[in-house]
Amino acid sequence: MGLTRRLLMLLFAPLLALMVAPVLGTGSAVAAPETKTISIAQARGLPVGTVVTVAGSVTTPAGAFESSFGDKGFGLQDRTAGIYVSLHSDVHAYPYRCARITGTLRDSSGLLTLVPADPSDVELGHKGRPVKPERVGTAGVGEATEGRLVKVVGRITQVPTSDLPYGYKLSVDDGSGPVPVFVNVQTGIDVSGLKQGQRVRVIGFSSQFGTHYEIDPRSPHDIAVVGAD
Repeated sequence: MGLTRRLLMLLFAPLLALMVAPVLGTGSAVAAPETKTISIAQARGLPVGTVVTVAGSVTTPAGAFESSFGDKGFGLQDRTAGIYVSLHSDVHAYPYRCARITGTLRDSSGLLTLVPADPSDVELGHKGRPVKPERVGTAGVGEATEGRLVKVVGRITQVPTSDLPYGYKLSVDDGSGPVPVFVNVQTGIDVSGLKQGQRVRVIGFSSQFGTHYEIDPRSPHDIAVVGAD
């Protein structure tokens, strides 16, 4: 498979790092690892590069977004916030399994991610309480919801278009403003029956790619054509 859409945006990052390194010098301070477990909301407020430990419930199956994220990561959420855990090994995480993770905060094309140094830094426990998706307006999907499981209901304003090999793109609007929906190929979602003007319910991971926010559904159950309220 070719470069993922996130890796394409990061293509020139190593060159930038080489340019910046001489300016920083070898005496730059390195942040000490955070060993105690903190809330995900606290972690999200810390600088990129900080090592943190968080705990919560898994919200997306491991590898569900592999075609666009280029990894086998998963979403994690506690009562305060959510975040994407980026891993290249499949640790068999699934909703709504409890997990405790130590990793480094990184930026991936605008999306804040938590990157464990090793799969052993992911501690998976028993199946916990289901995470209920937060109902938001389509225009409300943004930085405040990033990392969380969200639900929107609106009409399709842009029919699914191919962005293969990564997936398919469409837009949904409840009247407050459209939100992009990105369907990764691993989810098994069939978009062929989705038409302009259909009223749909979409559940998924509140994500960011570049300058725009989007919803990433996890499975065929996350997109459904619905009637009027």
